[in-house]
Amino acid sequence: MNDKNKPPLSERWAHLRFSVVGALLADPPRKGELRQALQKLAERRWLHPHTGRPTLFRFSTIERWFYTARRATRDPVTALKRRVRSDSGQHKALNQPLRDALWAQYREHPSWSYQLHFDNLVELAGADSTLGDVPSYASVRRYMKAHRMIRRRRVSSRLTPGQKQATARLEECEVRSYEAGYVNGLWHADFHHGSLAVLTPAGEWVRPIVLGVVDDRSRLTCHIQWYLSESAETLVHGLSQAFQRRALPRALMTDNGSAMKADETQQGLRRLGVVHEPTLPYSPYQNGKQESFWAQLEGRLMAMLEGVRELTLELLNRATQAWCDLEYNAKQHSEIGTSPVKRYLAGPDVGRPSPDSKSLRLAFCKQESRSHRRSDGTVSIEGRRFEVPGRFRHLERVCLRYARWDLSHVFIVDSHTGNVLDRLYPQDKARNADGRRRSLTPESACSVQGPGSGEAAPLLKRLLAEHAATGLPPAYIPLDQFNKDETEDK
Repeated sequence: MNDKNKPPLSERWAHLRFSVVGALLADPPRKGELRQALQKLAERRWLHPHTGRPTLFRFSTIERWFYTARRATRDPVTALKRRVRSDSGQHKALNQPLRDALWAQYREHPSWSYQLHFDNLVELAGADSTLGDVPSYASVRRYMKAHRMIRRRRVSSRLTPGQKQATARLEECEVRSYEAGYVNGLWHADFHHGSLAVLTPAGEWVRPIVLGVVDDRSRLTCHIQWYLSESAETLVHGLSQAFQRRALPRALMTDNGSAMKADETQQGLRRLGVVHEPTLPYSPYQNGKQESFWAQLEGRLMAMLEGVRELTLELLNRATQAWCDLEYNAKQHSEIGTSPVKRYLAGPDVGRPSPDSKSLRLAFCKQESRSHRRSDGTVSIEGRRFEVPGRFRHLERVCLRYARWDLSHVFIVDSHTGNVLDRLYPQDKARNADGRRRSLTPESACSVQGPGSGEAAPLLKRLLAEHAATGLPPAYIPLDQFNKDETEDK
C-alpha cells in the first residue's frame, strides 16, 4: 500500500491488536481453555504495524488486549487504539529556564538550524548552572517544531524597509489559496524576463520580456506577447489585445511595477470599469497563478526553443501563440480537472463586451489640466507646444488627454463630462509664417462697440448727484479760476 493511502499509525495498531484477539471474541474458548489459547497466540509471529517486520507479543500483552476488547462491547477497535499520554505536548524534559534561553536565542538568530540551536544551548547550560541539564537533541527539536520555531530565511542588512516589512508579514500572516467564482471576474497580468536571447535587426542579442494575462478561474491565457522592454506602452498594448480577444474583466491583479502604476494604466482601467488589485510590495506569492504559468512557459516552450540558433522576436511570438493556444489552453489542468478553454467556456461568465481599438486607445490616456498661453493659443505637453483651436481661446486652463508614448493623438476634453471636444496638433511655425490668419468670431451675441455712447457711466452719475445734494462747496479750485483771482488782486 502506498504510504499516502495508509491509515494513521494508531489505527494500524488497533487493527493489528483486533486481528490478534478477534478470533477469541468471535469464538470464546471454554472455561479453563483461555490460557492455552492466549499462549498459542503469543507463540505466533505478527507483522509489526510500523516496521512491517515479523514480531512476537508477550502473553501478558495479548491478555490485556483481549480483556480491553471484551469490555468495549460497542467499538472494540477504538478501544484498542494507542492512548494519548496524559503529559503529551507538555515537553517536561525542558524546564522553564531552558525554554526562556531557547526562545531568546531563537529571537536573536531565527536563521539557525535545529542542531546549531541545540549546540549553543548546551554551551549556555554548561556556563550557567541555573539552567539545568539539557535534554536530548530530539527533545529540543520536538519542542521547537511544536512551537513553530522553524528556520527562517536570513534577513540581509541591505534589504530596503519595504522588503523587511514584506518578509515579516509573510512570516506572521497565513497564506491561503483562492479562486474567483466567475470567469472574467479576475485576471492576472505580469511581465517575465525570458531565459533565451533574441537577435534584433540591429544585430544585437537582447533578452525579451513577455507579458501574460491569465484568467483566475479558468487559468486560460487571455493574451501573451513578447516585447523588448517593459513599459506602460507595452502593457496597454497587450491588455487592449486581451480585452478584444476575450472580454472586459471585472478586476485585474498586477504587481507594483512602474508600468502598472503609470497614469495611463490607472486612469484607463478606471474608465473601462476594471478594478485594479495590486499585490502587496515584494509579495509575488499573491500572484501565484501567474508565477505557475511562467514555470510552464520556461519548462516546455523555452526548452523546445533552445536549439534555435537565430531566434527572432517574430519567431518567438509565433511559437508562443501556437504553444499557448494548442497545448497550454487545451491540455488537462491538474488543479481544475479540465482544460482551461473548456472551463472558460463553461462559465459562469461576468465579462463585458470590449470597446473597439479607437475607444481603448482613448481610454488608456492620462488626463490633466494645462495652462493656456493666450498670447499664441498654445499649451505645452512633454516639452512640445500644441495649438488650441480659436473657439477655446477664452479658457485659462484646458483639460487634455494623451498618452506619453503617442503624442500624435492629443485631445481636449470637457473636464466635467470627459467628452472629447477636439483634437490638438503640434505647433507648425513654418506654416504659420505665411502670414494668413483666421478672423476671430465674437465671443458673445453682440459685437464689441467703441469706447461708449458719450454719457457717463451709471455709477458715476449716482456719485455726482449725491455729492451735489450735500450742498458743500467744491473741494478744489480750477486752475484758470486761481489765475484769474490773482490778477484781480493785483
